Amino acid sequence: MRRRTFLQAGVGAGIAATAGCLGVFETRAAGIPPIPENRPDAVYVPSHEEGMAMAGMGTAGDYRFGLMYSFAHRFWNVNGDSVEKTGTESAGQDAVHLMTAVWDPETGLSLPETGMSVDVERDGEVVTQETIYPMLSQVMGFHYGANFELDGDGVYDVTVSVGGMSTRKTGGFEERFTDPASATIEFDYSRQRKDGLSFQVRDDAGEPGALEANTTMMDADSMAPTPADLPGRVVGQGKSNDAVLVTTALDTPPEGVEGDGQYLAVSARTPYNGLVVPAMGLTATVERGSERVFDGELVRTFDPDLGYHYGAAMDGVESGDDVTLSVTTQPQTARHEGYETAFGGLMGGMPDVTFTAE
Repeated sequence: MRRRTFLQAGVGAGIAATAGCLGVFETRAAGIPPIPENRPDAVYVPSHEEGMAMAGMGTAGDYRFGLMYSFAHRFWNVNGDSVEKTGTESAGQDAVHLMTAVWDPETGLSLPETGMSVDVERDGEVVTQETIYPMLSQVMGFHYGANFELDGDGVYDVTVSVGGMSTRKTGGFEERFTDPASATIEFDYSRQRKDGLSFQVRDDAGEPGALEANTTMMDADSMAPTPADLPGRVVGQGKSNDAVLVTTALDTPPEGVEGDGQYLAVSARTPYNGLVVPAMGLTATVERGSERVFDGELVRTFDPDLGYHYGAAMDGVESGDDVTLSVTTQPQTARHEGYETAFGGLMGGMPDVTFTAE
């Protein structure tokens, strides 16, 4: 049984940058541009945009899985307050970035916090088997990904496995996504097809903004509901290091939430594309004049109508109340280029969001 090296990240700065061909499609052989200089402490347009291709899909239990691939590339891993670029100086010719998504086949909603591992086999022999990173990218939104070195052209059996969703589940999701499951997807890899994927150097690299999202390639919806589509009464919103926190109050908590009264829910999303920002620690205080009517944790929760959000039962929010949202832990997800300086990220810190409830 062979076990090959799992590449902890993508191609580093040792590869020459493309020069003089900004804003046009190039081949991957032209090289990866450097990280933009003077990038903002916020979401920004990355140095380049890579094409990706579908490898296949599978279904097991409550879950639908998808597997995609692209060029191996750099990304930033997050562990607590630590944010580090994960990269090697070079990658082999058959290095790929494998991306997996898992979603509810009934609603299409992407499932964060399942835990994901990937086993890659060829002709019955193990090529690699690893737990891979939860990630945010401007194109795919939330997914799981890492770089792998394959053994050249051929058919691989890729088994994707989840251990069940650790997030609190409410409403129609209360009894679902609790059991582990796995699906094996056949991946017919060709270096020529991989090298033929598009590769665009951006002439607006480093500017505030984002690549256009394309979250429908695997039917996995990682978009947060628009404020107009959120249930309840939207009472306010604000930004914390470019994470947009939209707060709504429901008359009663969803099934699966302990407590009475209203339900305060915060839906966190990226600017520009409105993609879900999961895996934060978040608290809220609600003050009415000199009285503090709520002060506590907003629990990570997954609901068919609210989507992935942070919520708690409370006495109620009235118009004119002062609301403060405090991020206690930045999102514990790796980031593709363009997100590493936002949502805490390399620059650190997510300021409180304060507003007067509408």
